[in-house]
Amino acid sequence: MTLKVGIIGATGMAGSAITKEAINRGLNVTTFVRNEEKAKDMFADKASYMVKDVFDIQRPDIENLDVLVDAFATHDPGQAYKHVDLAARLIEFAKNAPAPQLFFILGAGSLETPDGHHLLDKLEKMPNNESFIDVPRQQAKEYDLLKNTTGVNWVAVSPSSTFKPGDATEYTLGKDKLLTNAKGKSEITAGTMAKVILDEIEKPAHRNERFTAVDK
Repeated sequence: MTLKVGIIGATGMAGSAITKEAINRGLNVTTFVRNEEKAKDMFADKASYMVKDVFDIQRPDIENLDVLVDAFATHDPGQAYKHVDLAARLIEFAKNAPAPQLFFILGAGSLETPDGHHLLDKLEKMPNNESFIDVPRQQAKEYDLLKNTTGVNWVAVSPSSTFKPGDATEYTLGKDKLLTNAKGKSEITAGTMAKVILDEIEKPAHRNERFTAVDK
């Protein structure tokens, strides 16, 4: 049976890469978008389109999916709280239901650094961080929410310190520690992240836990 995958934020950097990877693997893809014209320019007739704001999504919109990927992202500090609000909404929809599995993309801030702290601790000490700090703060709260969630089938992935556009490459997986590659870089492309997520969807290795990945 073909897996039915829904993707929230399908026209964003991560979401578009995930959507394209899912389409290329022959999955049944439903995108949740506000701008249908933009989405159709990207994916044509290879995906289905649910046109609505993410906070207008209702349980019947997702209950026939096997997996729902939350690739919602905002770079507006004033909207950062929506990461947590949306996760809480999806959790309520999926609670004690057989499907869908919820797949969250978290930030890297909650990952442990070699000094025994978290990346967020380092970001908090950076000068002039007002323009970005609320997003990693809220993504860390999103992870705390997931860790305290019961009755829901969820999985989450944190990118490396640098999450950027780019094609897929080979990757290395980890769990709670910030990874670096052989060049000493902690970075991952959207293409690699899409590959990581679709590999996990097709061959699940994690349940009710977070993992991370880095470009080799």
